[in-house]
Amino acid sequence: MTDRRNFLKASLLGASASALAWAGKLAAKQASTSQAFSGARVVSTWDFGVAANKAAWTVLSQGGHALDAVETGVQVPESDLKNHSVGKAGYPDRDGHVTLDASIMDADGNCGAVAALEHIEHPICVARLVMDRTPHVLLVGEGALQFALAQGFKKQELLTPESDKAWHEWLKTARYQPSINSEVHDYGHGGSPGMPGGAGNHDTIGMLAIDAQGRLAGACTTSGMAWKMRGRVGDSPIIGAGLYVDGEVGAATSTGVGEEVIRNAGSFLVVELMRQGRSPQEACKEAVMRIIRRRPTQTKELQVGFLAMNKHGDVGAWAIQHGFSYAVCDAKKQDGLIPSSSVYSTSFS
Repeated sequence: MTDRRNFLKASLLGASASALAWAGKLAAKQASTSQAFSGARVVSTWDFGVAANKAAWTVLSQGGHALDAVETGVQVPESDLKNHSVGKAGYPDRDGHVTLDASIMDADGNCGAVAALEHIEHPICVARLVMDRTPHVLLVGEGALQFALAQGFKKQELLTPESDKAWHEWLKTARYQPSINSEVHDYGHGGSPGMPGGAGNHDTIGMLAIDAQGRLAGACTTSGMAWKMRGRVGDSPIIGAGLYVDGEVGAATSTGVGEEVIRNAGSFLVVELMRQGRSPQEACKEAVMRIIRRRPTQTKELQVGFLAMNKHGDVGAWAIQHGFSYAVCDAKKQDGLIPSSSVYSTSFS
C-alpha cells in the first residue's frame, strides 16, 4: 500500500512538473510572439503599390486605423490616369463600359464590396459604406450605383480618351486573350496596352495593413480584365477570393486571373494555411500550387499571385509566373519593391 501511495505521489508530481514545464514553454512562446510584432506596416501588389503605400502610411504613421489606411491608399491608383487596370482610367469591357470592383475588410470580419459599378471614381469608398451603413456585404451594378449616388458620390464619365482609343484599336480584331504580367508591360514599362490581340492590362491593387495597435485590414480594387464580357466580375470584390482578413491569423490578397482565384477561394485558403502554422510565404506557395494541380494545362499560360501578412507583420508572396512584385512600406522603408518567388521562372518582360 505504501509503495502504491509513493508511486501515485511520484506520478502526480511528475505530471505537475510536466504541466508546469509545458505552461512555461507556452508562456515563453507567447512572449516571443508578442515581441515579434514589428509595428505598423503596409504592403500592396505591383509597382503602383509604392505610391499607394505612401498614402496609406500617412494614416498609419499618425497612429491611425489600418482600415482607414487601406481605404486611403488604394484611392491613389483609382485616380491615376496612367493606370489602366484600376479605377477611373481602367480599360472598358468589350462593349465600351468601364465597370469597377472593390472590397474592403477588417480584422473582425466586417466587410463590404461593390461589383460592376459604373460612373464612380472610387469604388473602394463605396465598398466601405456598404460595410458601415448597410446590412449587406456586396452590392452590384445599378443597385451599387444607386447606393453610391444616395451617399453623395458624383456620377462621372470614366472612359478616358486614352482608354477609348485603346478600345477602338482592340475592336479591329476583337481578340480576347489575357496576357501574363500585362500590368508590368503596360504600367511599369510604358508598353502599348491597347495592342490588338492582347487583353490589355488586367489587374488590381490589393493592399494589406497592420497598424500600431496590431489591427489588420485589407482592400482590393480593380477595373477587371480589359475587353471582358459585359457583366463579368473577377475575384477582387469577392470576400474570400480576392481578399480575406482574420485578426487572429493574418490577411491575404490576390492578383492575376480572377477566375482561377475564385475557383479555389484563394485568399481564404492562404489565411487558413497560415492558421495551420505556415508562414505567409509558405501559405502563398501552397495556394498557388493547389491552383496548378487542379488545372495544370490551363495555368501554364496564366498569372496568379498571392500576397499575405500575418498578425505579427511578417509578409510573403508567391506567383505562378515570374514577374509579380509587391511594395512594402513601414517605419524603416518607404518605397521598397520586392520581386515575388514563382513556380515558373521564364521572364515575360
